[in-house]
Amino acid sequence: MWIALANSFLSIVSKDCAPDELLVRARREGDIERVFPNAKVIKTPTADYLYRTVVKRADVEIALAWQVSMINYGNFKGAVKDKQLHDAYLRVWAEMAQVQPSTPRRIMNALRKGAGLPLR
Repeated sequence: MWIALANSFLSIVSKDCAPDELLVRARREGDIERVFPNAKVIKTPTADYLYRTVVKRADVEIALAWQVSMINYGNFKGAVKDKQLHDAYLRVWAEMAQVQPSTPRRIMNALRKGAGLPLR
């Protein structure tokens, strides 16, 4: 599961852990700790995700429920203050807009005006 938050991006999977745990991974330093402040994060230079930790499933459920309860924005991309993260999310947004069977004109216009976003 990919979790795109306004201040972090996580990948959460059931891999290399006990049945009551989940592996939480991140590409950027600090992203895991922003959601799981007590996590013991290890750096794995040869893995696809540089940072990872194992978290109890129940703790993942609680943390994600808390993240949902904190949503106070009307536009997700506008809530992302980190430019690098914002721009990465914008690229994902653009790709997913093209998966939609009928891309609304306003989205296509935004894609055309975007900073070098590819159109297919």
